[in-house]
Amino acid sequence: MRGDIVVVNYHKGNLQSVVRGVNAAGGHAFASDEPADIDRAAAVILPGVGAFEDAMAYMRQSGQADAIVGRIGAGVPFLGICLGLHLLFQRGAERSAGHRGNGEWVGGLGVLEGSVARLESSRLKVPHVGWDQAHLTEHGRRCPLFVDVPEGANVYFTHSYATTDDIDGGIVAATTHYACSFASGVWKDNVFGVQFHPEKSSHAGMRILSNFVNVARG
Repeated sequence: MRGDIVVVNYHKGNLQSVVRGVNAAGGHAFASDEPADIDRAAAVILPGVGAFEDAMAYMRQSGQADAIVGRIGAGVPFLGICLGLHLLFQRGAERSAGHRGNGEWVGGLGVLEGSVARLESSRLKVPHVGWDQAHLTEHGRRCPLFVDVPEGANVYFTHSYATTDDIDGGIVAATTHYACSFASGVWKDNVFGVQFHPEKSSHAGMRILSNFVNVARG
């Protein structure tokens, strides 16, 4: 499995577009729900479809959560996409469809400090779906994930939740404004995350996936 990039399958959506995108960018990716595969991976991608609560429940029960946190701690390159970005943080507000409670947070992987909450707007439609711009911060201009990605690149979003302003501003690599300004890219050491879907983001998205493959290769 030398050089393999594992796309974590937590049974909440079609992962093959991510696998195809990484392979088209020159990587060797495959989807797996096995913690043992995560433990051996040269790099890990956690994509995003579904609710924060459901995803965390499955990953904890299956052992994926411990494997992901352990691999990140070992310095292995990690990329979270959309919900995969959200799950990196300490807590999220997105509950499962059948949940009836109000106001409780769901614990995340806790790799990054801060929260993820629902976008709120009386003027704009939520969920935020479609093409929008990712504006690079000073930190983002140094980020290996955004090498040769132009400032204000158009990328594809589909989400109702986003990071809040209690996250560490020093890790924010890109921002987007829709209902509020939120982090559309983060970077801390070997951990990268994007709110948008690079596998659906045309040339800019392919550049980002190619950059992650290069990071995975060292």
